[in-house]
Amino acid sequence: MTNLAKSAQLAATLTLCLLVLVVAAHAQTLAGTLTNGTTHKPAAGDSIELINIANGMDVAATAKADSAGKFSFKISGPPGPHLIRATHQGVTYFRFAPPGTSNVDLKVYDVARKVEGLSLTADVMRFQADATSLQGMRLFAVDNSSSPAVTQMSDHSFEFYLPEGAKVEQLQAKAPNGQPIPAEAVPQAEKGRYAIAFPLRPGETQFQLEFSIPYKGSLKVDPKPLYPAEHFVVVLPKSMHFAAADGVTAFKSMNDPNSPDSVVQVAQQTQAGQALAFSITGTGAISDQPAPAAGGGGQGGGGGGPMNENPQAESNRPGGGLGAPIDAPDPLEKYRWPIIAAFVVLLGIGGWIVTKRQGAVSAASGGAVVTGARGPLVAPITGPGASAVAGTSAKTAAAGLENSGLAVAPPASKSGMLLEALKEELFQLEVERKQGKITDADYQKAKAALDQTLDRALKRQG
Repeated sequence: MTNLAKSAQLAATLTLCLLVLVVAAHAQTLAGTLTNGTTHKPAAGDSIELINIANGMDVAATAKADSAGKFSFKISGPPGPHLIRATHQGVTYFRFAPPGTSNVDLKVYDVARKVEGLSLTADVMRFQADATSLQGMRLFAVDNSSSPAVTQMSDHSFEFYLPEGAKVEQLQAKAPNGQPIPAEAVPQAEKGRYAIAFPLRPGETQFQLEFSIPYKGSLKVDPKPLYPAEHFVVVLPKSMHFAAADGVTAFKSMNDPNSPDSVVQVAQQTQAGQALAFSITGTGAISDQPAPAAGGGGQGGGGGGPMNENPQAESNRPGGGLGAPIDAPDPLEKYRWPIIAAFVVLLGIGGWIVTKRQGAVSAASGGAVVTGARGPLVAPITGPGASAVAGTSAKTAAAGLENSGLAVAPPASKSGMLLEALKEELFQLEVERKQGKITDADYQKAKAALDQTLDRALKRQG
């Protein structure tokens, strides 16, 4: 063998060894134990799948739990997030495995068509209406506290009633510690009754549905509860009227400071089959605009509403389409934002359209510039509806807007426009720094330059 051939063979051997080392470096073992939460024994023989989230729920590998409930997967490639999906008696259970996780334990439960201990933490109905249609949203928080713990699963896992003639527009289901996914409400032979084929695993499962009904100004609603509930809640605009049916005394009116234009009626500790019929009349919509907090300074939250100044208190206050009513039961608060999310989206779109229209009016009539948290908004100060209170002067209107948390300025000069632009740029710079999009060195340079320009602009304006 020539020296050239020997060199080539040695190079090939070294390359192969290097590839083996690289693959071994990226290889990872993800192991775990699958336990039957009903029997507290190993879930031997159950199938388990490794799902690569980075590739869009692709099944990367499969395994079966051994006699001790143990399983393991070999993960190759760069670290990434995975889901472990186990199937027991036809029902799936998930556990998230963040990058770098080496051990995951998961529980499954035996399945029964009917379990004891099923109740509702909250059943919330929310309405708004115009002259021809009533829109409703309903949230069920289903608590499966069966003992021993089992999963209820059948074609009629959960059933409920809607007013006759209602059309279900959308339904989402959320398993305990899971994410909302689409589900289907199947109409039953009895009018107004629906069934959902979704497993009710131990813990709390949530169903949120939107429905619509043809409306002529009044509607009678009979919930016909099929499960006991800690709280049954009805929410509607103050422009609509709520009236309990004859003989129904369970409802009590509650205040919602976060939505002062709404009517909230709550019945506590209701039972299956209890009479909870009521009627609603009138039209209107709930704005879901929170009342300003004492001392000011609200901060937007993820659902379009205010964040509580005391996050710990907020997390301990579950709710049902309510705000933080002082005299309302605490277990209702945590369902507030899931219920109103759809309304907030619609209101946001409407607000955007109104803002665009106001901009056009202001350009024609010489309106004042109202500066809010997200930049300048245009508010005409002449013509119908010009002032904060009908009939007041433009000066009074400006004062009213200032008191409501918005700063009112006359048409901006060039210096004023420059100052606004500099302040906006400083704000964006701080946002980029907090998000890690800019290095400390670049941040200091940019901030120093902006500070200097801002100082010069202020002196020039003075």
